[in-house]
Amino acid sequence: MPRKGRKRSQSLIPDVLSNLPENVIDVILVLLPCKDAVRTSVLSKKWRYHWCRLTELTLDASLWKTTKDLLNPTVKFTKIIYQLLSLHEGPITKFTLNMAFLEKSGPMIDNFIYFLSRNGIQHLVIFFPWYHLYKLPSSLFSCSELRHLNLHNCSIHHPSAFQGFDKLVSLVLCRVTISSELLESLISHCPLLGRLVLNTPEVLDTIEINAPVLRSFNFTGNISSICLKNVPLLVKVSLESDDIRAEDLDFAKVFESCSALEHLSLNFFNSQIFAAEGYEAPTRLPFDLSVKRFYLPDIYLVDSYKLSYALCLIRSSPYLEYLELQVYSEAEDDDGMLEPLEVERFSDVTFNHLTEVKLDFFGGKMSEMRLIKLFLAKSPMLVRMLIDTCYLDGEPLETRLKIFAEVSKFVRASPEAEVIYDKFKYHITYI
Repeated sequence: MPRKGRKRSQSLIPDVLSNLPENVIDVILVLLPCKDAVRTSVLSKKWRYHWCRLTELTLDASLWKTTKDLLNPTVKFTKIIYQLLSLHEGPITKFTLNMAFLEKSGPMIDNFIYFLSRNGIQHLVIFFPWYHLYKLPSSLFSCSELRHLNLHNCSIHHPSAFQGFDKLVSLVLCRVTISSELLESLISHCPLLGRLVLNTPEVLDTIEINAPVLRSFNFTGNISSICLKNVPLLVKVSLESDDIRAEDLDFAKVFESCSALEHLSLNFFNSQIFAAEGYEAPTRLPFDLSVKRFYLPDIYLVDSYKLSYALCLIRSSPYLEYLELQVYSEAEDDDGMLEPLEVERFSDVTFNHLTEVKLDFFGGKMSEMRLIKLFLAKSPMLVRMLIDTCYLDGEPLETRLKIFAEVSKFVRASPEAEVIYDKFKYHITYI
């Protein structure tokens, strides 16, 4: 290309950037990482402070921690927050702040939360330093436009005059310290709350969840402290338990008003259920659940209490259509713990709607074989049973063929039932 032509093409670049419409510049800046958005200030006069009017901001360690920068991350973080407070113009509707690995957050955060409360914040996500519970300032509870609130590693003590978040539809509290009374009050003062996630490390008193339009609930903690009291629209529930006394685990209380519940996930992973000598877990609930899809990510088939509670919920779900289990068995099964899996013990139960069962981590143990036999015998509408054979990879071919041949002899209530062996790479579906 002639020299003159090259000069002409180069001179067009700044003109094009300068003449972009304001709304196009806004879209470009929103799609860029915060650091790169600030760097656009050098492009032209029109771009110089345009980033200061961004309505969506994400601040994380990439801004204040680099391998070559010798400045203390906490000092650099403080400077960044100060610049935002002094330079930003207009509303901030969505703000994400991840300072989980900072040494400390400092009083600057209180000022910034107050700043957000005065600038129309609607979507707020904050990860506070993980080793120190940050006490939320009262200004957070004056964010009247909040629709989504996601908090990690902090303590909450909302003021007595708090009237609620009238527009909040999603609430996530992870490793948050809060009393049972305040948590109940907070939830009940969010009339539009549709999604709730709670991860409570400490033992709480019973929490009654009063959320008339709640549709999704994820809980990690002491299941016995939860009572779904007023949740007529609740469709999806995921429960992950800590160690618990079997006598305290009352699923009838937990699912008291879950008339619309369709998706249930129960995760006993890394937890133990203790019980006094002679205690017997209930065989079914005093009412039927409307659950259609049930996920059990961690069931030891020789752990009598975990298994008994799982079977209790399965028995109480007559409308079950899909069941997914991740099972584990000991190297040597204890026949005394296998009684709950006997087909005869389910003489009063038929899974009339169950069309698919997925069994992960199948190792060919006696308890697993009895579980397969049970569902084949009690499911007249079963279409297929998917069995993950990853755990059989180390077994000789002769052993595997013998196991498959034994399963093929099991009685099937459904003439359409097909048993499919495959490798699912340890995949389990979660809600």
